[in-house]
Amino acid sequence: MPDLTLLVPMALMLVIIGGFAGVLAGLLGVGGGIVLVPAFYYAFFSLGYASDQLMQICLATSLATIIVTSIRSVLSHHKKGAVEWDILKTWLPGIVVGAVIGVLVAAELRSIILQAVFGILALIIGLYLGLGRSEWRLAEEMPKGIKRVILSPLLGFLSVLMGIGGGSFGVPTMTLHGRPIHKAVATAAGFGVIIAVPSVIGFLFVPVTVSPPGTIGAVNIPAFLLIIAMTMITTPYGVKLAHAMDPKPLKRVFSVFLILVALNMLRKAIFG
Repeated sequence: MPDLTLLVPMALMLVIIGGFAGVLAGLLGVGGGIVLVPAFYYAFFSLGYASDQLMQICLATSLATIIVTSIRSVLSHHKKGAVEWDILKTWLPGIVVGAVIGVLVAAELRSIILQAVFGILALIIGLYLGLGRSEWRLAEEMPKGIKRVILSPLLGFLSVLMGIGGGSFGVPTMTLHGRPIHKAVATAAGFGVIIAVPSVIGFLFVPVTVSPPGTIGAVNIPAFLLIIAMTMITTPYGVKLAHAMDPKPLKRVFSVFLILVALNMLRKAIFG
């Protein structure tokens, strides 16, 4: 039986983190998972559930919350006419394939390897958020043909290995290919649904030997419920802010925060 003196502070912390993650999902297009995965890791670790499969639990639980957050976000953006449904339809098959492969790979990797993967990719995302420029372009239209066949599974695969939705990779992909930022953020929320649904189904069947109470497969249900309670409330506020203000200064601050989180995750992966 877990110690209530640990569970209560953890619950309060997750409420705060869940609120923050919901705003980020709507405002910055980076997705709440980038915050939730390290938050879950430190919360579960502090409760004594450290194991070679701890990161699987963090990834799976984060992706479960992203189902709800992304649906809420994409519907809110759809009301503003910002979602590009044609892009979602054409990218869906590849993203699903990549997400399924991501689950199969993640289920076989040790927690320390997944920490290193998360740290490296989060560092890249943080640097892009901090140093990227809105005028950067690789092309003036979204990838098609063989380029889309390669990029769409890769987007799903990397997102699952980080336990994140489509924003962190989807938004840069779209803006670098000529899509306006507000449409990129809105459409990337749809990527999140496409990534999270098949991956969570897969993670429900991943056997985990050491897990917090209420865990089914690799998905911790109590943490999932607690986080979505907050993100359901706060994601629409993030969407409103995204359409009402310039999020660039906030992105710079968040990029520094994310780089620090990534470096700390890498430190733990290397030095324990």
